[in-house]
Amino acid sequence: MKKEVKELHDEATGHSQLTMQVVEHVRSLISSGEVHPGDRLPPERELARKLKISRSSLRAGIGFLSAMGVLKSRHGAGTFVSSGPPALDSSSLSVLGALHGFLPWQMFEARLVIESNVAALAAERATDEHIAELAEEVAEMYAALSDPHEYLIHDVRFHRTIARASGNPILGALMETITANLYEYRSKTVVNAVDLKESAEMHREIYRAIRSHNPAQARLTMEQHLNLARIAQASEAEASAAQGTTAEAPPASEPPATPTESTPSTS
Repeated sequence: MKKEVKELHDEATGHSQLTMQVVEHVRSLISSGEVHPGDRLPPERELARKLKISRSSLRAGIGFLSAMGVLKSRHGAGTFVSSGPPALDSSSLSVLGALHGFLPWQMFEARLVIESNVAALAAERATDEHIAELAEEVAEMYAALSDPHEYLIHDVRFHRTIARASGNPILGALMETITANLYEYRSKTVVNAVDLKESAEMHREIYRAIRSHNPAQARLTMEQHLNLARIAQASEAEASAAQGTTAEAPPASEPPATPTESTPSTS
């Protein structure tokens, strides 16, 4: 009974607000020195009780922080604070609130301009370490085909790794703001994804272009991926709206997407 009451309270409070509540709590744990990079967070049950939220809402916040590289979950071992960047006060979190008013098609237009060129730079500059990280995220995407939310975490990490591989910290900071907003929005709709396998295959093609150090191919495959993903995510949003959830489909004034034959289902 108490669990049902807590879940109803969480629903009334709102997904975004509860996610940021978890983010701020983890920030405070690190700022106060209670936990350090590499340390394990307190158990989920303890954190949920302290924050007075359901464990499902807590997991949504942990998923956000995992996607942004702040936390890492290890099966059977718990959730740990990442030992490397980005820090909790990075631009991806400090400007997140300002980004909430952006429309989905506007975000995709920005991504198309920025991320296709970031991918080309990554193909020129990626180190062996970056390429290994991309390979790992692609493998994790295939392993998570039956779990849309887990898939999304590795999807976002893949794009963040490309941003780092570009070697330009300014572009990296811009991509942090975009991927933060992407995860916040997509976490509400990804459950309606139609074909995650096709999406994983698109990411693999991007990875292969970067691994081959082929900037033109990396730019092209990223553009194709984003154009297809925009169509698929609009369908996800429409499905969510039909189910009565809070995510909204892009407005009718959205610029027409590039015609395609297939629609991979995530970013």
